[in-house]
Amino acid sequence: MRSRSHNKMCWSQALLTSWVLLLVQLLCLEAVPISMDKTKVKEPEKTPEEPPASVDTGLHYDRYLREVIDFLEKDQHFREKLHNTDMEDIKQGKLAKELDFVSHHVRTKLDELKRQEVNRLRTLIKAKQDLEGGNDIAVDHQALLKQFEYLNHMNPHTFEVDDLDRLIKSATNDLENYDKERHDEFKKYEMMKEHDRREHLKTLDEDERKKEEEHYEEMRKKHADHPKVNHPGSHNQLKEVWEEADGLDPEDFDPKTFFNLHDTNGDGFFDEQELEALFTKELEKMYDPTNEEDDMVEMEEERLRMREHVMNEVDSNKDRLVSLDEFLVATKKKEFLEPDSWETLEQNQAYTDEEMREFEEHLAQQEQDLNLKAVDLQKQRDELERQQEQLNAQKVELQQAVEHMERLKSQKVEPPPEVHVEGNAFPEIHAVENQLHLEQPAPEAPQDTLQEHHEQQNEVLAQHGLPQTHQDLPPGHQEAAQGQHNLP
Repeated sequence: MRSRSHNKMCWSQALLTSWVLLLVQLLCLEAVPISMDKTKVKEPEKTPEEPPASVDTGLHYDRYLREVIDFLEKDQHFREKLHNTDMEDIKQGKLAKELDFVSHHVRTKLDELKRQEVNRLRTLIKAKQDLEGGNDIAVDHQALLKQFEYLNHMNPHTFEVDDLDRLIKSATNDLENYDKERHDEFKKYEMMKEHDRREHLKTLDEDERKKEEEHYEEMRKKHADHPKVNHPGSHNQLKEVWEEADGLDPEDFDPKTFFNLHDTNGDGFFDEQELEALFTKELEKMYDPTNEEDDMVEMEEERLRMREHVMNEVDSNKDRLVSLDEFLVATKKKEFLEPDSWETLEQNQAYTDEEMREFEEHLAQQEQDLNLKAVDLQKQRDELERQQEQLNAQKVELQQAVEHMERLKSQKVEPPPEVHVEGNAFPEIHAVENQLHLEQPAPEAPQDTLQEHHEQQNEVLAQHGLPQTHQDLPPGHQEAAQGQHNLP
């Protein structure tokens, strides 16, 4: 059985049929009152009705679509015209012209909704540009808005007849393309599944590969070994539902009673969800979620194929709803009583060999592009790491230089202060000279006496930190000193 969430998703897809079909569904939600004797039955207290739950259509403009629907539904004139306009006229845009006659309040609100939607699209365009790194490039919003065909971007301020016509046609076209897009997605799923299997085989040795191939063929045979599947929508298929699901005598099968039993919302139509529910018994013949050989994705695709087939055969006005009259007409056709056999998915491969080859080539090209990008990213990473190492080395060198300067600063000796003396700047030197002059020996003194006198002079000079004897004087002063000793 499908999950409730899947049923809701399918119902949303059914409502996607068109903007108008969604309106019709909303307008028909009220149940027909049952006549009763008010003298015997106490009328219950009236409670405010809750609005129907909002259905997500899956369109990127779903919120805009829903809000437009909600406000148009509030206009009595538009509701009446909707009931009196057939589907073909709606598709041709005749209903959209009735917008000129709706109330001023509704038109004002529609104008506001359109302005909000245009602003939302502009924000999305800007956000996409920022992600792609084009912050410095001017954005031509008018050119980019052309891709959104469900509104007139040349007039971003007011909601006009053209906007309603575009909204109807866009929603209808989106739904018509839904089955095609679904087919393409399922085809990709099947090809990827086969691609992964082939890639896995490449990783095995010869014996393992042989076992894997044998197991694969065994699973295929097990899946194909199931009871006969009835043609969807045929007499036999519906009669089986009548007997097994409804618990009724197959000999008493009545198409009208069957329709009323399975029109679960009582609106007089089979929608897509109600149709798909009729095929559950057939699907259970082929698929079991506990079996390894059964793929639940394929089961859902089989269900949608059945629904699509019945819609194409029975839905004569192509509104994606099956009315009671359409259903009764179909039960009288030869195809209903004597249908062809139904080809299941395993009998009808989703892709051709050529498509598979092109798909694998595309994957190989994608892998190659990714590898090139990975190499480029690795080079960028290596370069960043190299630059980081250089920065770290420079940081260490700078730190060492700072520490060296701090050490030099702490070890530096302060120079002695300079002494300034009034008058004679070197009084000590002159005092020493006077002392030496007073102690000079006579010129005729013997050599020993002169030697002793020099030694005494050296002692005096040493006490005052001055050069000792004329040998210690700088050049030019030695001659002066020698001359001084030669004086009489």
